[in-house]
Amino acid sequence: MTKPFFHADHVGSLLRPARLLAARDRFEKGGLARERLTEIEDECIREVVGHQEGVGLESVSDGEFRRSVWWFEFVDAIEGIEITDPDPGLAFRGDDDSNAWSYAPKNVLTVGKLSRPGNIMERDYVKLAEATSRTAKITIPSPTRIHFHGGRAAVDRGAYPDMDGFWADIARIYQEEIAALEAAGCRYIQLDDPVLTYFLDDRTRGSLRRIGEDPDALLPKYVEVLNRCIAKRGPDTYVSMHLCRGNSRSKWIVEGAYDRLAEIVFPHIGVDALFLEYDDERSGGFEPLRFVPPGQRVVLGLVTTKSGALEDADELKRRIDEAAKYVPMEHLGLSPQCGFASVVEGNIVTFEDEIAKLRLVVDTATDMWGSQRGV
Repeated sequence: MTKPFFHADHVGSLLRPARLLAARDRFEKGGLARERLTEIEDECIREVVGHQEGVGLESVSDGEFRRSVWWFEFVDAIEGIEITDPDPGLAFRGDDDSNAWSYAPKNVLTVGKLSRPGNIMERDYVKLAEATSRTAKITIPSPTRIHFHGGRAAVDRGAYPDMDGFWADIARIYQEEIAALEAAGCRYIQLDDPVLTYFLDDRTRGSLRRIGEDPDALLPKYVEVLNRCIAKRGPDTYVSMHLCRGNSRSKWIVEGAYDRLAEIVFPHIGVDALFLEYDDERSGGFEPLRFVPPGQRVVLGLVTTKSGALEDADELKRRIDEAAKYVPMEHLGLSPQCGFASVVEGNIVTFEDEIAKLRLVVDTATDMWGSQRGV
């Protein structure tokens, strides 16, 4: 396999350093020029690349340091999109009542014909690639994020009298963006998709019904659209997809084992690898992995980013062995279950926790497979 599959990987977002948070705050208050904020972002990205290389990762990201939320800047850049207030009924939940953080995903409205204003992620990739000799990974939000929270009712009927035109424009935008990244040299693209896991939870399935959508019909439609989005990628471009259960200041949004989507998604989604969350009891068991088709890779998110408690390496190895009953060992990898900072404020962990967990992933993968680079 010539594509860049790694037995040790991570989802992408990393804790922002204090000086980057301070610079972003000054920028938002009008006290810092956009150009200076970009310079500080570039500096901090070079530093966080060094940290990833220092723990031995072969796949590195920019930590999503240019983003306020994992999806916002990308989706907001698409012409014809308007971001509105969230649905409080879909607020995140937590295991610790002392965490008073409140977050609900904002809604996305399609108010006109959708188009790309230019290459959205090209500069991000180029600056990251300049900072490392290792494989630079770019993360982009799944197109399902544009539709789920509002459904048909959030898509302007004047611009799109039928949904076929809407989905065709979505697919074209992603195809063009992937082609632009490939032209810049990018060969590792990750789609982040918490929306697919919303089909596991009765609360979020109920929210779909309230806006007139049928969850059982919409899930296969999303798979079809996702496949169209990545259909024109080059043969040496590696596309993975992270299925997340929500990650905001150590809180989550849905729970449920993958059984409810595995047969519909796993054998039919055309990505090279799935990043799956398996860090707690909300995730269920490995049995749904039996639907993973031959050749597809699975990166097991066994290391939590929601707390600083460090997992036991022997327990991680035991769970990898258990997963290998369903997916060949050579097609498995290990990662944290999600990013460390899907929102700019980050999870309730320290930088030292983050580094320790990334190092644990690398060391455990090296023990299990002998090398990070898979086949």
